[in-house]
Amino acid sequence: MQWPKINRMNYLIPVQLETKRLLLRMPRLDDWKDIHEYYSDPECTTYTTRRPLSESESWQKLAALAGHWILRRYGSYVLEEKSLKQVIGIAGLDYPNDWPQPEIQWGLARKFWGKGYASEAASAVKEMAATHLPGLSLISLIHPQNQKSIKLARSLGACFEREYYFRDDNWHIYRHV
Repeated sequence: MQWPKINRMNYLIPVQLETKRLLLRMPRLDDWKDIHEYYSDPECTTYTTRRPLSESESWQKLAALAGHWILRRYGSYVLEEKSLKQVIGIAGLDYPNDWPQPEIQWGLARKFWGKGYASEAASAVKEMAATHLPGLSLISLIHPQNQKSIKLARSLGACFEREYYFRDDNWHIYRHV
């Protein structure tokens, strides 16, 4: 079967970024097993999906990441660790239909925590957004118990703005300036 050609989208942001250790790129079908390592881990999903996901649900998350690029013309990148040539997580711009505003998001498989990857990726995303979407005001929607993400948001210059009731719980909005 021959698949139809997809016209090149007029994306609002670059489809790829590069940092010292990471290649931030659009998701591909073969990324789902690495993405599943993140989404199937109870510690990684405590403040995101709030439960580990099955393989099928992780695949659906990957499809949603890819679909976001089509629907919004921007999205989140998978983070490929260059020396390992392995996807270790995600970071980018996210704006699901029930979110209060567009956000900078990040998430890593647990074995990559504490190595500065999330900060490296989120910093690159923030810089890219300032260049390509200068008028877009970005948030990070963070559960108040997620101290690691709060610390990272603050290190990126985000400030606590307000509490926000979201999906049956209180969350915090951190505004990126």
